[in-house]
Amino acid sequence: MSPSVGVVIPTRGDRPAQLREAVGSALAQEHPGRLCVVVVADGVAPADVDVPASVRVLPNTRTPGLPGARNTGIAACDTDLVAFCDDDDLWLPGKLAAQMRALRDRGGAFASCAIEVEYVRPGGRGEPARVPRLAGRDTVTADDLARSRMVMVHSSTFLFERGALWADESAPNGQNEDWDLALRAAKRQPITYVDRPLVRVRWGASHYVARWADRIAGLDWMLARHPELAVDPRGAARVYGQLAFAHAALGHRREATRWALRTLATRVGEPRAPIALAVAAGLVSAPTILSALHRRGHGI
Repeated sequence: MSPSVGVVIPTRGDRPAQLREAVGSALAQEHPGRLCVVVVADGVAPADVDVPASVRVLPNTRTPGLPGARNTGIAACDTDLVAFCDDDDLWLPGKLAAQMRALRDRGGAFASCAIEVEYVRPGGRGEPARVPRLAGRDTVTADDLARSRMVMVHSSTFLFERGALWADESAPNGQNEDWDLALRAAKRQPITYVDRPLVRVRWGASHYVARWADRIAGLDWMLARHPELAVDPRGAARVYGQLAFAHAALGHRREATRWALRTLATRVGEPRAPIALAVAAGLVSAPTILSALHRRGHGI
């Protein structure tokens, strides 16, 4: 008998068309077992969420924000497995079947897959750019996730045993709770990975795209929570470079310079350091840098 799957989709109710697409992409998955979709309304009344009648809509009864909404959904599921999908992302055909097959054939308790990044320019100008992000492997370890954030190990790809893991609601404004969850899963057992782009992740409309103070708090939280992030020079320099860039985006020139110098002292070749210094000096804006990176399917 095929395991049952509960799909948790948090929403704030401000992008109803994308939410309906996300729900539809989950309901359209071919799965021989029971499949149920739970939408968790965070900061909006469930009655204001427009989804098919077969979808259960609940209020977030835990900490306001994404981690609390995810945990509300997990607690509401009575399924063998739980999967996440953000309300602005899409599961592509065959996503669930490929992950279920990988778990069955290769074992494991947590699965992820490659993504296709879709970037829509501000204002919706031009055709969206779509870039596949692959990992080039069939398992992801804790060392991999400490060395690199691995954007393709995205929350909308997560599929895992219900009750085995919960989102950490102490994450500052939800920042990096997905990276933290994946790291904790990989520390238990390497993540079973399907290296095909089976989820379309939409960038450009994220609630977190420009919350620089939140990003700084989230990175500080990760460094305190996972000390191993500061051990590998490549991984540490990446985090320090992100901190330098976030401070530069906020106009904190002294802090940006301090973190950029720490970045270069950790790894001379880390490109985020000179980029952050250029932003801090006013030579280029943070949104310009992000737009150029996002068109290529990359983030800072």
